[in-house]
Amino acid sequence: MRQLNYLAGYPQQVTSQVNRLIAENRLAGFLNQTYPAAHDIRTDRALYDYAVALKNEFLRSTQPLSRVIYDGKIQVIQNALGCHTFVSRVQGAKLKSKHEIRVASLFRDAPADFLRMIVVHELAHLREKEHNRAFYKLCEYMEPAYQRLEFHLRLYLTHLELTRQSPKQEQKLTPPPSTDPA
Repeated sequence: MRQLNYLAGYPQQVTSQVNRLIAENRLAGFLNQTYPAAHDIRTDRALYDYAVALKNEFLRSTQPLSRVIYDGKIQVIQNALGCHTFVSRVQGAKLKSKHEIRVASLFRDAPADFLRMIVVHELAHLREKEHNRAFYKLCEYMEPAYQRLEFHLRLYLTHLELTRQSPKQEQKLTPPPSTDPA
């Protein structure tokens, strides 16, 4: 059985079903059938507008977002798909705060539902800082299919990980044979 990094916390029954999908080469088909098209939110400005629209629909009373961008430095390997930062600074006699959301650039080409799930997740951090019960209830309020989307996103990341481990890439990782006649 293959080790599934993105599904580590799931029960054995679930991971064995996913392993069966992988063994039968049906994971990509399942994902393509369930999420057939990518979104058209390509620029940082479009992403900002998208996030602000969601925020205004569900979290009107929270502080405004100062920045929402795709960030190529976010590494999915480190279990980060997005990042919410809160910066406070003193400016004269006032305390100024800024909320920024960064989304992994991987989601520029992902299905629209996955982008929505990530943005909803980061927006929920405006109100709830910790990943607790209230946080996930807020996520489900903004996106009722949040739990399903999170699981399918993990399947998507697993698929991407498997397709990136091609023999050509493995050959690039090994050093070339030495030509030194020692």
